[in-house]
Amino acid sequence: MTARPVRPAMLMSFGDHLDELRKRVFLAVIVPVPLMLLLFVFASHIRMFLCAPLLEAMRANNLPAQLTVLSPIETMTTDLKISLIGALVISAPWVIWQVWKFISPGLYQHEQRFVRLLLPGSGLLAIVGLTLLYYVMLPLMLTVLVSFSVAPSTLLDAPTTAAAPRATSALRVVESDPTSVHAGESWINATTRELRIAIPVVGDPAHLEIASVALDHPGTIVSAFRLSEYLDFVLLFAMCFALAFQLPIALLLLSWVGIVNASMLRKNRRYALFGVVLVAAAVAPGDALSLFVVAIPLYLLFEFSIWLIVMAPPSRVAAGSVLTEFGDRFRTGGSREGNVGDE
Repeated sequence: MTARPVRPAMLMSFGDHLDELRKRVFLAVIVPVPLMLLLFVFASHIRMFLCAPLLEAMRANNLPAQLTVLSPIETMTTDLKISLIGALVISAPWVIWQVWKFISPGLYQHEQRFVRLLLPGSGLLAIVGLTLLYYVMLPLMLTVLVSFSVAPSTLLDAPTTAAAPRATSALRVVESDPTSVHAGESWINATTRELRIAIPVVGDPAHLEIASVALDHPGTIVSAFRLSEYLDFVLLFAMCFALAFQLPIALLLLSWVGIVNASMLRKNRRYALFGVVLVAAAVAPGDALSLFVVAIPLYLLFEFSIWLIVMAPPSRVAAGSVLTEFGDRFRTGGSREGNVGDE
């Protein structure tokens, strides 16, 4: 009768555990705090990066690309929130590494292989989901959503020069601001949809500043989007997409404990497709294009989950042969068919 192996952590005393925990907590928090202060310096650039999809959607709907703030400290508090969340997200791998260094001594080698597969995979899926959200979903969703707040505009045919010469007192319509202006000169910037006027700086008449007035569609609806509410909207969707893209990891865990298997998932593809369409209909703003853009990646994640369950059953993960099996299947063009992971 062979003795059961002792876990490495059992060789440490309770005091050693407390010292190690104190060390890891200190190392985990020492990075996010200075990182938040550093990000606050560049918070305005991060804010503009996050606001870019909305500004483009507003331009696409012929609206002035402007966001509003309703209090003097709203911009600063928004930048603080961005800095805090950005610091937590960027430092998450470091914090997880410290947690891993604390718990790994208590795990056997084959148990550590499960965590080494799950953590990088979870992070990679979250990055893919956030990239899809920013570059594909947000532009589509915001263009549709902003269009609902635009009042119908009255279109007029522009008169020709021969039929009706333009009055000399009419404002200039330009694509970009002129490089040389004088005090009191005004023009319309067609790109930003603003009426702009050059006025002297108070206390320094030798210099001019450009004042602007946004030109909105005539009607009873005035489109004004608040900075903090928009960023809360983006952060909420970012969290939802990052969690939704953890579907393969969740199904893989369920397969390891025997709740689901690849055969069960294959037989229930139509129910999965129906559920994906329901989720996409709840998330998408209502048009068919956005519905397909949300539904297709979610269903592909379901199919990827089946492939992952087949490629990474518990026995293969514990043995550390997942990459070897993947390489063998890649070299054979995926012709090796088996029932691994179906049990």
